[in-house]
Amino acid sequence: MPDTPSAPLLLGNQPGSFPHSVLAERHPAIIKQVREAFPYEPAQHRALDALLANCTEGEIEPLPADAHDRHHWETWGLREYTGRSWFDVPWLWSESWFYRRLLHAVGYFGSGPWQGIDPFRPFKLAELDSAETDEELAALDDLAARPAAEQAQALLHGSLWGNRADLGFRLSAEGARAADAAPGLVADDSARLWSLLDGAGGGGTLYLVADNAGRELVPDLLLIAHLLHSGRIGQAVLHVKPYPYYVSDATTADVVDALRRLTGAGGAAAAYGRHLWSALGEGRLTLRAHPFSSAPLPYAEMPGDLRAEFAEATLTIVKGDLNYRRLVGDRLWDPTTPFADVATCFPGPVAALRTLKSDVITGLDAATEAALVAAEDQRWRTSGTHALIQVRDGAP
Repeated sequence: MPDTPSAPLLLGNQPGSFPHSVLAERHPAIIKQVREAFPYEPAQHRALDALLANCTEGEIEPLPADAHDRHHWETWGLREYTGRSWFDVPWLWSESWFYRRLLHAVGYFGSGPWQGIDPFRPFKLAELDSAETDEELAALDDLAARPAAEQAQALLHGSLWGNRADLGFRLSAEGARAADAAPGLVADDSARLWSLLDGAGGGGTLYLVADNAGRELVPDLLLIAHLLHSGRIGQAVLHVKPYPYYVSDATTADVVDALRRLTGAGGAAAAYGRHLWSALGEGRLTLRAHPFSSAPLPYAEMPGDLRAEFAEATLTIVKGDLNYRRLVGDRLWDPTTPFADVATCFPGPVAALRTLKSDVITGLDAATEAALVAAEDQRWRTSGTHALIQVRDGAP
């Protein structure tokens, strides 16, 4: 990004900042929740105690010599950061490292009986089995009577807002009117998104980089199902994480759970689920779990094979806050910095669908930023009550 002024990387070493609160408060709380969710054995409890002490007061330590992904992490910065405080390295790196160490502590990568047991699975399933999910899926029956364009727009907003059940299938996000003092939808390039998909004449390939599992993954799957069934795209590729990550990020197992939830729901939801199930079997929907999906790095540093894959897409949709941070760089940009200028690392057309849950933001006009600050000071950046749809056309 040679023509774009730089901005400071987000670190967690400033007390009172949002990144500091994640490292100092959220991570210890996650350790407690995971510990209580499973009947772990003494060795795992000792490992979790050690992680709690290390992540809050200690220094970054190397992975064991026999760790299957040691080479990856050393390539991703572990050699450079070993011996430093968790709070003094890039926040994106430190967060990702926490989840890698948590999986090690509970035996996820080990050879014992806890190998492959997702420590976040109880929380994911609780969301899928909730009454709120029932309400969202029941809303699909009414949506089915709407014209295709309205269905598509509603499902796009469902994917955008994720687990905000009251907004899941509305045709426009609450507070999206430009006249609102602090709009819910702070940027809306949805017309450009549809134009890119329609430009392929129904034969295009949509890539969707998933964010969270549970009630946030279901709307993503519904959007893909609608686009495939309506003929708006010919193929879809869904990128998920290769292992549990960031509490609720989607893995292949979470996709299967979500599909079973859909097919067992009845009505329009079941029809969507059956269509997706068939699409997977026929190859019209493909799953990917690239190792870089769990890397502590921005997309600017993606490997060549992944870059070539995204370059082939008619459009790639990156979902959620973490993917947005990886797309534009985990930096404290001036909010009016043009999105297209900081997303040039991506090798093809890309759309960000994101609910704001961190300090990183680009692409706002000055009036919108001023209204948000006047109404909420800086809380609008992290409250999850605002969202955006931003698009960059074409390769850099």
